[in-house]
Amino acid sequence: MRPAEAYLRIMPIKPLQLPPAVARAFVKDMRAFFAESHAIKRDEIAGRELHALREHLGPRDKRLRLTNVHELFLAMKDHT
Repeated sequence: MRPAEAYLRIMPIKPLQLPPAVARAFVKDMRAFFAESHAIKRDEIAGRELHALREHLGPRDKRLRLTNVHELFLAMKDHT
């Protein structure tokens, strides 16, 4: 199985509906993630967003991992 296929299998089927404040914080952290050169600090930023996303996903999908947040940041990089 290719990595993209594995990633798509764990993505939620329904669109993720985040409150505006949470979405703004996500974009702010995503920009900070790309501005940071230190890998550990980048992981801390992604970890903060992982926690925030898990709060809003609820029990719907507990399989979201730090690597998924990294991939989300990379996928959305050109859309901010």
